[in-house]
Amino acid sequence: MMALGGKVDLLCGRAGGITRNSGLDAACSVARTVGAIALAACAMVVAAPTLAQAWPDRPVKVIVPFPAGGSNDVVARIFAKVLGEKLGQPFVIENRAGANGNLGAAAVAAAPPDGYTLLFTSTGPLVYNKVIYKSSMTFDPAKDFTPIVEVAKIPLIIASNLTLPAKSFQEMVAYAKANPGKVTFASPGNGSMGHLTADLVQTNLGFRLTHVPYRGSAPAMNDLLGGVVNINVDFASNYAPHVQAGTLRALAITAPKRWSLLPDAPTLSELGMPDFDATGWIAIVGPAGIPVEAVGKINKAANDFIATREGIEALEKQGMVPVGGSAENLRSFMASELEKWRPAAEKITPE
Repeated sequence: MMALGGKVDLLCGRAGGITRNSGLDAACSVARTVGAIALAACAMVVAAPTLAQAWPDRPVKVIVPFPAGGSNDVVARIFAKVLGEKLGQPFVIENRAGANGNLGAAAVAAAPPDGYTLLFTSTGPLVYNKVIYKSSMTFDPAKDFTPIVEVAKIPLIIASNLTLPAKSFQEMVAYAKANPGKVTFASPGNGSMGHLTADLVQTNLGFRLTHVPYRGSAPAMNDLLGGVVNINVDFASNYAPHVQAGTLRALAITAPKRWSLLPDAPTLSELGMPDFDATGWIAIVGPAGIPVEAVGKINKAANDFIATREGIEALEKQGMVPVGGSAENLRSFMASELEKWRPAAEKITPE
C-alpha cells in the first residue's frame, strides 16, 4: 500500500510539474483519497487483534447482589483474587444487595458491554426471579446477560433446632401433619431457593409448615439457633458447623447425592421423593454483548482454578461442589433451570 501511494504521488507530481491538467489533477485527487482509505482500513485490521488482546487494561468491577459475608460473597472474593492474579488487573467486589438479588443484577444488565462489569451470583436473579418478580423486573436473564462460567453447585439443607420434638425428617413430617401450621420454617427471603424448595417438599408429601421469611441467611440462622423458628431451609454450607457441633439437626439434604461435609444426613430421594434435586449454583455472567475475548479469558482462568487442588479445596470448604465448563453449557443450563423452577415460582407472591 505504501508502494502504491508512492507511485501515485510520483506520477501526479511529475504531471503537475510538466503541465497543469484539470482532468489529471482530479484523477490524482481520487487516487490519493482511495489510497488513504485503504491505508486506514489496513491499520484497523492490524490494530484490531492488539486491542482485543489488551483486555483487561483497567480494574474490573464484580457485583455480588447479596450482602457481604454470605457464601456467595466469600466465593466471589476468592475468585476475584484468582482472576486478578491470572489476568493482571484487580477484580473489585461491590456488594449491591436488595430485591432477592435483582438490584445488583439490574445494575450489571444495564452496564456497558465492555467486559469491565461482571455479576457473580447464585440462582435467583438468573432464573426464577423472572417469574416471581415479572411485574417489576427491569431485565430478562436470558436476553440481558452473557453467560461466562458456572462456578459451583450448592446443596440445600433442611435443618431443625433441638426444641423440635421430631428428630428425623420422617418424624418432622408426621408431627407437622398432626399439628397443621404449628411448625415454622425460615428461609433467607420470600422467593428464595429455600422458600421454593420447602414449598415443593410440602406439596409432594402433603403437609404444611408456616413460612417465616427473613432478609438473608444470617438472621434466619440466628433465630433458628435461638428457638424462634423450628426449621430452616437454606444453603447447607452455613449450617454444617452447627450440625457437627450438635446444636442443630440435619433432617435432610436436597441434592441427589449425600453431601461430603454431612455424610450422615439423608437425601430427600432416600426419604420418599425419588430423583428430587433442589441444588443451588453460582455463576459468573456479564452484560449482553461483552467481548468474546473477555468471556474466553474469564472462563479459562476460572476453569483452570477450579481444576486445581487449591480451587477444589476452596470451594469444598464453603460446602460447594466445583463445576466449571463452557459458557454455552451455562447458557443451556440456565434455560433448563428456568423451566424446572417455573411451576414453584409461579405460586410465590412477591413481598
